[in-house]
Amino acid sequence: MREGKVKCLSAAGFHHMAYVEWGDAANPKVLVCVHGLSRCSRDFDFLAQAMAADYRVVCPDVVGRGRSDWLRNKSLYAVPQYCSDMTTLLAKLGAETVDWVGTSMGGLIGMALASQPETPIRRLVLNDVGPVITGASLERIGTYLGAAPRFEGIEQAEAFVRFVSASFGNFDDAQWRHLTVHVTRVAADGKVEFAYDPGIAQAFREMQAATGGKDVELWPLYDGIACPTLLLRGATSDLLTHEAALEMGRRGPRARLVEVPGVGHAPMLMDAGQVAPVREFLLT
Repeated sequence: MREGKVKCLSAAGFHHMAYVEWGDAANPKVLVCVHGLSRCSRDFDFLAQAMAADYRVVCPDVVGRGRSDWLRNKSLYAVPQYCSDMTTLLAKLGAETVDWVGTSMGGLIGMALASQPETPIRRLVLNDVGPVITGASLERIGTYLGAAPRFEGIEQAEAFVRFVSASFGNFDDAQWRHLTVHVTRVAADGKVEFAYDPGIAQAFREMQAATGGKDVELWPLYDGIACPTLLLRGATSDLLTHEAALEMGRRGPRARLVEVPGVGHAPMLMDAGQVAPVREFLLT
């Protein structure tokens, strides 16, 4: 694994977006993997290792998360800024086309880019996200997003992650620790805190207020996608309903649906059974 950064621009000035990459840096086949709302690039360590023999795998920390800078203007934490940053990243990589795996927010960014004329996205994997985001799931996320809890140690932080992320499914102790250590950091006073800007909650709550707590529907965006698309859905997901997933198979790019049993929002692509359909889709 290698670490890098790219300088991006917002209306409030320049900022750095960090990323990790796996595989041969000279490989023209590039796979970009983008995480969920309050997660980070290291969620994809297992998928990246499984794909590194075939791709240059690049996993960014979306601005405001992980090792990336925090935005000065918190209202810019939204898909348009994320798309701009990703375009800058692709330019640095020298990638004319890429394949894309996006979990939740990362899938929304992928949808927005894939729907554009002359998109660089060749194949798209949407991980438990689509053009309908339920109001109930947004309410659930809003209960903890931006709360900025602090912990006495990594064990307390992991207990919190296990609680708020129970819908990810069943993991062993090493996997839960992996899902914790990379989204936290040790502060100057020795306390453990989450490695994301609490300010991302501002734009999230502005969006909630604009929708009045109702479902968010983005069908025109989805219908504009023409590239082959794979849709993974946690079988008990509260963010992407089964009905919406079926409709995604009937319109737009007519996504191929794979439902993951025993998982809600969202499959974390940390075991062979979840990686297999992604690998098959991307390499055939």
